[in-house]
Amino acid sequence: MSIPSLPDVAGVSLNGTTYTISPEDNRAILASLGAPPMPEGRAHPVFYYIATQVGMGLPVAELCAACSFDVEDGPMMGTSSASFFQPLLVGREYRIRGAINGIVRKPSRKLGIMDIVEYTLHLDLADGTRACSTTNTWILPRGHDDAH
Repeated sequence: MSIPSLPDVAGVSLNGTTYTISPEDNRAILASLGAPPMPEGRAHPVFYYIATQVGMGLPVAELCAACSFDVEDGPMMGTSSASFFQPLLVGREYRIRGAINGIVRKPSRKLGIMDIVEYTLHLDLADGTRACSTTNTWILPRGHDDAH
């Protein structure tokens, strides 16, 4: 198996659509997590991840393809961190904005060669006010390079 060259993906836009947290979806998330009801109008914070992933400008398969990786080869979630500037609210429309920050290649004893792609997404209100930001990494296992 030959491992492709590291693609130049820094700056690829992930600007996407809008996402509105519905009361029904919020109730379903709270129930599935066994979480208590939120204060009136607030959505569970996990929507930072749900909304950004659903609304980002590239579907997962296309994000992987931009990184010269086939989604069928099994990307793995690495890390996810969020910064909240205000509570997420039910019924509020958020615009998803973001970009790929970069990709690095690292050796792994178990996976062989792996690429780690990092991207940042934001949930912004219609007036541009930022509600939250998340930086995520995915691990793209490349296997062992037969050329070495």
